[in-house]
Amino acid sequence: MGRSTHLGGPFARVEGPCDDAGMPSRRRVPVSEGTAAVAVWQEAGTATDRPDLATAVRYTLEELAAVAPGRSVEVRVPPFGAVQCVEGTTHTRGTPPAVVETDAHTWLAIATGRLGWDDAWESGTLQVSGRRADLTAYLPLV
Repeated sequence: MGRSTHLGGPFARVEGPCDDAGMPSRRRVPVSEGTAAVAVWQEAGTATDRPDLATAVRYTLEELAAVAPGRSVEVRVPPFGAVQCVEGTTHTRGTPPAVVETDAHTWLAIATGRLGWDDAWESGTLQVSGRRADLTAYLPLV
């Protein structure tokens, strides 16, 4: 990451961080909407409505992918999203060698620093497999 792609001719000029294939990072959730949704979750907690919860989860997953680019770990927060992150060995098919899976509220608590990684794992709400799956170096995100 960190490279910029500058395409000439009939192609659009793309500036900014790019992934390993030279493609610009994709953001589906605008930053202002994502930070607003996270703020709603921080205020309402488990009473957060589903659209705000989904936006907050997707935004924080995108943030993780931005701060830890790569494809060696897959983070799953069903039913709202999944992202691949962390440099290292990559996979192209099937389940990656390292997987993190949790529910939306646990993920947001970890992503915002309200809940520690080890505390979530010890409580059983965070399932982790694989050597690279420890994301504590990248957290909290917001």
